[in-house]
Amino acid sequence: MFLELFMYHALGDRHADDGVGSTLWNIGVHIAKKLKRSPLAASTVGGQLRKRKNVEFWRRARDRDLLNETMGALSWSYQHLNEQIRQCFAYCSMFPRGHHFRPNVLLKLWVAEGFIRSTNAGKEMEDVGQDYFDELVSISFLQYGGKESCGEDYYLMHDLMYDLAERIAGHDCFRIEDGWTGEIPPGVRHLFIDTYNGEKLAMKIFQLENLRTLIIKVIKLWTPRDEEVFKNIIMRLQKLRVLNVTFGLTWHVNFLEPIGVKHIRHLTYRIGKSHGLILPRTFKKLHHIQTLDFGNCKRLSLSKDEVGINLVSLRHVGNASILKLVNIARSTSLQELGPYFTVSKERGCNIKHLRDLNQLRGRLRIRGVENVKSSEEALEAKLADKERLTELELCWDCDQESCNPEVEVEVLEGLCPPKDLEKLELCGYNGARYPNWMVGRQNGGLKCLQVLKLWKCSLGPAPVFEVFTLLRVLSLSACIWVTLPDNMVRLKSLEELSIELCQNIQSLPALPHSLKKLSIKYCKNIRSLPVLPQSLEELSIDYCPNIQSLPVLPQALTKLSTVDCPNIQSPPELLRSLEEFEV
Repeated sequence: MFLELFMYHALGDRHADDGVGSTLWNIGVHIAKKLKRSPLAASTVGGQLRKRKNVEFWRRARDRDLLNETMGALSWSYQHLNEQIRQCFAYCSMFPRGHHFRPNVLLKLWVAEGFIRSTNAGKEMEDVGQDYFDELVSISFLQYGGKESCGEDYYLMHDLMYDLAERIAGHDCFRIEDGWTGEIPPGVRHLFIDTYNGEKLAMKIFQLENLRTLIIKVIKLWTPRDEEVFKNIIMRLQKLRVLNVTFGLTWHVNFLEPIGVKHIRHLTYRIGKSHGLILPRTFKKLHHIQTLDFGNCKRLSLSKDEVGINLVSLRHVGNASILKLVNIARSTSLQELGPYFTVSKERGCNIKHLRDLNQLRGRLRIRGVENVKSSEEALEAKLADKERLTELELCWDCDQESCNPEVEVEVLEGLCPPKDLEKLELCGYNGARYPNWMVGRQNGGLKCLQVLKLWKCSLGPAPVFEVFTLLRVLSLSACIWVTLPDNMVRLKSLEELSIELCQNIQSLPALPHSLKKLSIKYCKNIRSLPVLPQSLEELSIDYCPNIQSLPVLPQALTKLSTVDCPNIQSPPELLRSLEEFEV
């Protein structure tokens, strides 16, 4: 079995019966014997061999005594990484064992540290960094761990990989975990602190003049003296590129001054909603800043007499309050604008400020769309030009009495997203109809759309969905629709359908044969269900008191919920066949 595992990593789908494949297989048998049945060695060494399927390279690997021990095999794999990827890997040794490495977070740190080198003028550093990350995963230097509660993937590093990374990094990287006592090596450049809670530790940090990274998972400042000491640390560390601090139980936080670190590229100050933060005059001198995140802070302000700041190198914003202080329109390298952009009359919050931000990628959430008053205004955002966007959320916050349905149609028409959008959410849209780009009459519609969510959309009838040929998920919540489109059955990729708080819907049309999950909740007027597709695996009919009975249930069904549906009776023989049942 071990030989098959190794060959899977080393040869992939290549068969041993072709000429070169046969030779590589025979050499691989000898290499596998050296690895002492270590699965980690099989995946790391095999991953490197897979990238270089030439006989001479495999023969040289076979003849290396280094492969006789697991750590030697890991070292051999490390030696075949390029210099930049080696730096990125060694940097990971700063974090505690068991740390969840999220690509989105780690890539920003690598870029800020200057580890990323691009030979392609048209390729963003984050894209190159993603290539580095993928290579580390392909040879099992990082391994998939699962999903965080926020839905993001995370990766783990094996203990032996930590041993290797620590040996390579030497005193460059250091971490201080709870219970630590001792000295910090004087040459440390990258420091992770699990909990900062004392002046004694501060004095040790104070001496690290070459420090480039300071990440503090939790910092506790109980008194004004604690705050003053921490200020002095920041003043002292003039070579910092990364400052990442999360404030726990704290006396108060209202300082960032003086930040004299002209080299800073990544600044994260995660503080609570109740804290205010005044940015100093020196803030406008942070010309190299790439990432800014002030957590949940809502009371963010500039020093007296300061106006909008130009941060032309800014690439990632993690706090909406920043947008009121920074001239966001000048930050044309911006890729991440989170958690949302709110349109308002305040400085920096006009929809037109999005016009030149064509490097935006991933998810964009726009609130306050009711403050966009015409199609001309909406068109100034030029959302269609932002080709790297994959998710778009548009939210209106006005009641039906105060809205103008015709204006909302014009505005939504002008906010046409890029054609390759994968996920669209509309919240509180009260327009008289859906825009042309949503029903396929402009640029062919959103043919790549996979997820469509509509919440409190006060219009009807439902749009024609057949243009969304790749749609997998459709979610309707608190919409006033009377029915769903008759052509629902044509959505041949649809797997999930969720209908909640839609009080006017009385029945459903024929459902697509691809459907795997159907959820209907708080829909008091639905009285019957259509024939259920045989593909259906999960069915939830909750708080729908007028549904009289269920149709014939498909054999594929494994989960059924009928909470507060007194008229539905399920036969015992059916319940015994289900993995999960709830009433």
